[in-house]
Amino acid sequence: MAVKLVTTVQELHSEGARLLAAKRGTSQGLVPTMGALHEGHAALARAAVEQNDVVVATIFVNPLQFGDALDLDRYPRTLEADLALLDREGVDLVFAPSVDEVYPGGEPLVRVTSGRLGEKWEGASRPGHFDGALTVVAKLLHYGLPAAGLAAGGGTGGGLPAYRAYFGQKDAQQLALVRRMVADLNFPVEVVGVPTVRAADGLALSSRNRFLSPEEREGALVLSRALRLLEERAHAREPLDLESAQALVESQPLVALDYFDVVDPATLEPLAENCRETPFRGEGLALIAAKVGPVRLIDNMPLSS
Repeated sequence: MAVKLVTTVQELHSEGARLLAAKRGTSQGLVPTMGALHEGHAALARAAVEQNDVVVATIFVNPLQFGDALDLDRYPRTLEADLALLDREGVDLVFAPSVDEVYPGGEPLVRVTSGRLGEKWEGASRPGHFDGALTVVAKLLHYGLPAAGLAAGGGTGGGLPAYRAYFGQKDAQQLALVRRMVADLNFPVEVVGVPTVRAADGLALSSRNRFLSPEEREGALVLSRALRLLEERAHAREPLDLESAQALVESQPLVALDYFDVVDPATLEPLAENCRETPFRGEGLALIAAKVGPVRLIDNMPLSS
């Protein structure tokens, strides 16, 4: 196996510097994950490998973003399979730290707050989730800094390496929040969003899909069907008729809808005027979340006319 595993920040920095020097690299990519990797994560790794000389992936199940201790304990840990997947995709280095390595003094007393953008949608259903997610992403972005310095998105500025971080569009609200954090706090990194990867039947790939029974997985397909319905109407510049799409979801007895709306992709504010009688114009983002049996699933669809 060519990919190298490290578990401490010191090892990450020294091995990252060695790789950049050995490859005479001018760019470094970071792929933050919580493990239990699937083809969606592979797409992130492929994008990073295509665009950078050195690629680091991180595997860390972050306790700060789990409101339920049972959910944290249940989250799958599949390190050997994860390493094999990342090795196949050409990732150079995997950083898989312990909780004590990331939070050496226990849970941090100072955290990144997601603000108003993190209080709606997933934030409303999972209070504190995005504060925990952004706090660990901020730390991982610092850990992954190229050793020789950096220039976000392009190797300018005295030949310093470019630095890019890769996140999936499936977690649309998290992606929007990471982009705002990077912009608002002047992180020297380019955030790259990678499109959602779906199974052949349309279900968005998720580490949680493994907990669905065959009947629940079949029922979960109504989420992507409803999103595709909105996508077709947007492309046709028709009224989105969100109510009928919502009724489609609610007709599936195994699915308990949490939220379903169309929002501005940057602010996540609802685009109410485009969801009823008026023809859709411009761009939007359809967000959906539901429990399918015991499993909470989220999905989204970019819309454009």
